[in-house]
Amino acid sequence: MAEPTDSHPRLPLDSDAPSAVAATTDAAPRRALHLRPAAVTAVAVGGLVGTTARYRLEELFPTAPGAWPVTTFVINVVGALLLGVLLEALTRLGPDTSWRRPARLGAGTGALGSFTTYSTLAVDTDLLLHGGHAVSALSYAVGTVLAGLVATATGIAVGIALGAARDRRSGR
Repeated sequence: MAEPTDSHPRLPLDSDAPSAVAATTDAAPRRALHLRPAAVTAVAVGGLVGTTARYRLEELFPTAPGAWPVTTFVINVVGALLLGVLLEALTRLGPDTSWRRPARLGAGTGALGSFTTYSTLAVDTDLLLHGGHAVSALSYAVGTVLAGLVATATGIAVGIALGAARDRRSGR
């Protein structure tokens, strides 16, 4: 079987990609990531932090019945931006090993994954629809998704810029 080619040689291989898995077949089989206690703990601790932050913000800035859910919208957009920055920055720092994997799992999957709340987006949209606020429901649902995409792209661009700045400082 021919070795897979790397279409982006300047970036590290995705550790979950088939080519990366194939490269480690000579090593002893490893327990799946979701079965490793350290990985599960990183996600759980991050999840506790993210969920608590979201809950507190929703408590501080509640949405009135029938109103546009601004707090949830801002939480989701900020979370998408931060996730874009985090994942791009971690990718540019090297392979998903050492401290980068627990950072990705704890901060990305755990904290930001639980901070953002697309289930609440769905519930809020449904409540607006059933409350007779179809225009608000549609603008909220579509607006959140579009703003999230823009925020993620912006976060990735920031991550690229941070990586380029780091490379310039280190003379790469």
